[in-house]
Amino acid sequence: MPKSASDSPSLAPSRKFDRDMQIPPETQVVIDFDDNRAASALVGPYGQNLALIERRLGVVVDSRGNHISIAGSRDGCDAARRVLETLYLQATQGQDLAQGDVEGAIRAVLAQGSLFEFDPKAAKTAFETINLRKRPVRARTAAQDCYIRALKRHELVFGVGPAGTGKTWLAVAHAAQLFERKEVDRIILSRPAVEAGERLGFLPGDLREKVDPYLRPIYDALYDLMDSRIVERALQAGEIEIAPLAFMRGRTLTNAVIILDEAQNTTTMQMKMFLTRLGENSRMIITGDPTQVDLPPGQASGLAEAVRLLDGVEGIAQVKFTAEDVIRHELVARIVAAYEGLPQKPATGKP
Repeated sequence: MPKSASDSPSLAPSRKFDRDMQIPPETQVVIDFDDNRAASALVGPYGQNLALIERRLGVVVDSRGNHISIAGSRDGCDAARRVLETLYLQATQGQDLAQGDVEGAIRAVLAQGSLFEFDPKAAKTAFETINLRKRPVRARTAAQDCYIRALKRHELVFGVGPAGTGKTWLAVAHAAQLFERKEVDRIILSRPAVEAGERLGFLPGDLREKVDPYLRPIYDALYDLMDSRIVERALQAGEIEIAPLAFMRGRTLTNAVIILDEAQNTTTMQMKMFLTRLGENSRMIITGDPTQVDLPPGQASGLAEAVRLLDGVEGIAQVKFTAEDVIRHELVARIVAAYEGLPQKPATGKP
């Protein structure tokens, strides 16, 4: 277990970290981690995890092997210590630490505040988790936590917001969990990028090969969250089905999880058609970004209209993400925020 500066006699009394004593504005906290491998994972390649903590919490973090020191304000040092202890616990359990995990830990610690004694195990489980055979998927922001809770409690969920917020990723994770638990028989993936069957003719191959390029982000999530052999076998058996939106008409989808990605590019009639495919013991997840509508000018977005019409309908949940929920790369959040400051393209698709 990590040993903080409050347990270390080597620190001068004026630099000792103690919650109950008066501490000067500039505080230093020193933590010694027992597991060298986990401590190395905690630091990250070229110290990028510590650099992210420095930028987000306004502290200076220095690493010497498994010995990490934090300098800065009392609140900043306390928050950084909590983040490091949370991440160290994950690393000791064999989990890889990506920058998204670091960002998630920072947000969880800031959300919890410093009113109560900190427990890294409690912080680790503060947000909802989707448990898969390959690895657990944990919410990294409050909006993602709300999204997972909605997926577990509702049969129809809209995830609306900018790119990089984890809408599709968590939808696929939830579908994979239900599939692994045998709560559903199939996972059906759809996307409106291919609007009509005749537009597929110029692409080589069978139906799956024609639509693969459009559904590659969902495929990537499937292969990352599930064993590749299981995914391939399920695709061949039709248990994971690729269904272009234009081919959904007339079907009733039972015992399945149906995911519609990039739903902002559906028309009003396409969205109504898709929503009415929901059958018994099925879950439907619809994701999209209303600010990236690619429909022809004058064509209304089916996602925007559905979100408006179905707001407050019993059994339907809507979770809205913002730039603050972007978990890809720090620059992605800044890019989204910059574009949100510009006049947006209307949801109707009109110029």
